[in-house]
Amino acid sequence: MNEIWESYGLSPELVNKLQASEIEQPTPVQAAAIPALISGNDVSARSQTGTGKTLAYLLPALQRVDTASSSLQVMILAPTQELAMQIVRVAESYGEPIGVRVQQLIGGASVHRQMEKLKQHPHLIVGTPGRIHEIVASGKLKLHHIRLLVIDEADQVFSLGSTKEVETLLKGMVRDRQIAFFSATRPKPMEEVELRWMRDPQVIEVTSDQNIASRVEHYYLVCDKRDKVDTARRLIRLLEPAAALLFINETDEIANYEAKFGYEGFVVETLYGDADKQRRAATLTRFREGRCQLLLATDIAARGLDIADLPLVVHLDPALDADHYVHRSGRTGRMGKPGTVVSIVTPQQLFIMDKFSKQLGIDLQEKEMYRGRLWNPEELQASRLHPRNGSRHNSSPGTTNNWGAGAAVQADGDAPSSGEGAPRSGNPMGISSRNKAAGKSRSTGGASKPVKAKAASKPNAPVKSARQLKREKKDKGAPKWLKAKREGQGDNQES
Repeated sequence: MNEIWESYGLSPELVNKLQASEIEQPTPVQAAAIPALISGNDVSARSQTGTGKTLAYLLPALQRVDTASSSLQVMILAPTQELAMQIVRVAESYGEPIGVRVQQLIGGASVHRQMEKLKQHPHLIVGTPGRIHEIVASGKLKLHHIRLLVIDEADQVFSLGSTKEVETLLKGMVRDRQIAFFSATRPKPMEEVELRWMRDPQVIEVTSDQNIASRVEHYYLVCDKRDKVDTARRLIRLLEPAAALLFINETDEIANYEAKFGYEGFVVETLYGDADKQRRAATLTRFREGRCQLLLATDIAARGLDIADLPLVVHLDPALDADHYVHRSGRTGRMGKPGTVVSIVTPQQLFIMDKFSKQLGIDLQEKEMYRGRLWNPEELQASRLHPRNGSRHNSSPGTTNNWGAGAAVQADGDAPSSGEGAPRSGNPMGISSRNKAAGKSRSTGGASKPVKAKAASKPNAPVKSARQLKREKKDKGAPKWLKAKREGQGDNQES
């Protein structure tokens, strides 16, 4: 048994489940939130996305359920259907060993079927505010036994205009219920609800030195707006990630981008708010299983999606603000894994990168793609002015360790691709072994054959006319007196 998890007062079944999932140590937000929630305190927790917030509230929620009772005791709200379903899967996995019944109540599914399943008396429900409010208003869901309300991605719930629905639900619960908000940021609407409804909340802030997402590298590339798709294509060919999540701001543009990336040979799927629930779920399943390399999404995908080992996030359009940048970028580098975030901006959007860097305290570097590498502009300029021994492919400080020396090398900056399927494993970005071998042979010259340089053409060589070429052909082997006669005739004719 794990003494750390046991010290929080978790049941042996939950501790065994954690060990079976190979979770030996709590993350900072888990270490702070679990004891506070088990003690019955209201909690307002802010932590970078991808730091284990789901288990930080689910473990105490499951621990406090009385399975001998058939009443509903815990409610968890999420801003999107996708996040709600993720929470349901985790809650079912950890709740089954201790006999906790879990049910989802999300929009986009049959409300009548959900009402029928409530007759099975779930102990814990997970859903979106609109659907739960609808069922409560119909009289099919009673709230007076709920002892704990958790809101995940609380800033987004309140920013989407669900404040009135949440407060209506709170009014239907007992006065001594416990409230917990989990989020990466704390906007004003969320702060106001905390002041109105929480009782002396314990505020949990995961500081930057505790931030598990510190292994994520942030870059930006500058190009004209019309060149964004081509820039993204070159970037993906260069890095060859096993999968990449690409964000845009406008739903109206999603079909245009999908067509362009499809034309470039990528297997691409789309995720946006107007798509029905079944299509969105099927799209995420294909992306998680590696059946498509690129997922093109609006901000609907930025909230709480847990895609294991996602190596690359690309902002085709810059995020609307720093909060949106945090949530988008948080899809990679989850639970301490390495990741890369690249924003593609126009010269007019450069000020946004400077603003995000200052507001978020991150090292947001400009990069340029040149000869199969990502360079800092100053290093690239120095390399062009002072080439090293005439070699094009010496390693440089501008190359990041996330994709290594295996990145392909070509004069136009594009990386040769091994196909549009899922690249081979064995490195963080999924770079193919063929490209690694190419990079090695070109940089070291070990196994590759020397390439003979073409003979330099003579400078200022005169261009001969057809008449001159014909004359030279006739003169071959002729006696000197005949050559002289022909030359005299030729000069007379040309004059």
